[in-house]
Amino acid sequence: MFRRFFHVFFLLAALAVAIGTALAEGKPLATKSILPPGAPVPDLGPSTAIFPPQALTIRFDHKLHVGDQHVGCATCHPNALTSQSSADLLTPKATTCDGCHEADHTNLADVQAKDCATCHLGWQPGDGNRVAAFTIPKPNLTFDHKAHAARNIGCRQCHGDIEEIGLATRDQLPRMKGCFDCHQRPDAAARGDAKSACETCHLKGGSGPNGNVIRTSFATGTLNPPRWMHNAKHEPDFLLRHKYVTANDSQFCGNCHKEDFCVACHDGRVRPRSIHPSDYLNLHATEARLATQKCQSCHREQSFCLGCHQRMGVSMSGPSAVREAGRFHPPKTEWSDAPRKPGHHAFEAMRNLNACVSCHIERDCVVCHGGQGIGGGFNPHSGGFVSGCATQMRRNPRPCYVCHEPGAAVLRRCQ
Repeated sequence: MFRRFFHVFFLLAALAVAIGTALAEGKPLATKSILPPGAPVPDLGPSTAIFPPQALTIRFDHKLHVGDQHVGCATCHPNALTSQSSADLLTPKATTCDGCHEADHTNLADVQAKDCATCHLGWQPGDGNRVAAFTIPKPNLTFDHKAHAARNIGCRQCHGDIEEIGLATRDQLPRMKGCFDCHQRPDAAARGDAKSACETCHLKGGSGPNGNVIRTSFATGTLNPPRWMHNAKHEPDFLLRHKYVTANDSQFCGNCHKEDFCVACHDGRVRPRSIHPSDYLNLHATEARLATQKCQSCHREQSFCLGCHQRMGVSMSGPSAVREAGRFHPPKTEWSDAPRKPGHHAFEAMRNLNACVSCHIERDCVVCHGGQGIGGGFNPHSGGFVSGCATQMRRNPRPCYVCHEPGAAVLRRCQ
C-alpha cells in the first residue's frame, strides 16, 4: 500500500514539474486531441536537437482555413507532396496568399497589401516593407515526404489535428514514438520499406572516429533516447541501469557509441570514481568474497579474474617466472625464508590477518606448513590453546576441520 502511494506521489510530482517547466518556458500545454501521434501529455514539444527552435513571425489561423473553410493542406504546402529532403522549406511562398487576400507579393521591394500587420508580427507603419525575419532551421533528420504521400499517409497522421489549432508551431512536428506506430509493425504493408533502425532517420557522425555511429550532439541540443525505448533514457540513474540495457541489446547502444567509448570508462582511464575507488586494487578481493554476484554482473571469473591473476602471478598456476617475481608480495628472501624478520609473512599475518584472508583461505596455509612440513612441524596452536579451544570451536569449527577429521579423537577435548 505504501509503495503504491509513493509511486502515485512521485508520478504527480513529476507531472507538476513538467507542467511548471512548460509554463516557465512559455510553451503551450497542448491537449491530446491536437498533438501528433506518439506525443505524451503534458507535451513539452519535440527534441530541440532534431528540430531547432523556430522564429514564426507570421499570423496564420489553421483552424479558420483548414477547419472552417476546408482549405486542403496541399493548397498552401504543394511542395510537401514532392519533397524528398527534410532540408526543403515547405512553408507557403509569399505569393500563395495573394489569390485570396487581394495582395501582391510579386515584388518584395514594393508589396501591395492593405495592412501588413494583419499577417506579419512586428510590422510598424512607416517602416517600409521590412518585417521581422521568418526562420525555420532545417531539421537534423532524414525524411522523405514524397514517399509517405505516395502511400496515402495523410498530414494529420504525422502532424496531428492541424484543423483544431490557430498558429501551427514546431509542436506539430512528428514524434518518434508516432513513427514507430507504423515502422515497427510486423506487417510489411503497414510498416513500409523503411526499417525502424536509428540510421534510417538519424544523421551519422560524418568523417572521423565517430563516422559510423549516430550523431548525438548538435548546436541546439543533445539526442537522448526516451524512457520508453529499452529503458535507455540517460538520466542520473542510468549509470546503474546501463549494464542491463547493454546486456539486453548491445547493438542498440552501438548505434550511438563505439566500443572504445565503453573501454575508455571501464579500463580505468576516465572511469567515474563512483564505480571503483582509486585504491580498489587493494580492496577488491574482500568485496569479491562478500558480493560475488555484484562483481559478476560486469566481470566473468574465468575470463577476467583468472586471466588477471595469472598474468600478475597471484595464482597457483600461470608462468613460474611471473609468480617468482613477487608482484604482490615482497621477495621470497624477505617474505618466507628464514630467519624471520620484519616484513615476513608470519608477522604480517599476525598484524593484519584480514588482508591475508581477502585472497587466501586456511587451507592455503596448511598446504605449505602442514602438507610440506615447512616451519619445522608447524603447529597453529599457541601455548595453552586447549583451555580455550572449546569456545573457539563453538564459535567457528571450520578452521579445525582444515587439519582434523570431524570425528577425530583429538577434537573431543574441545567439544
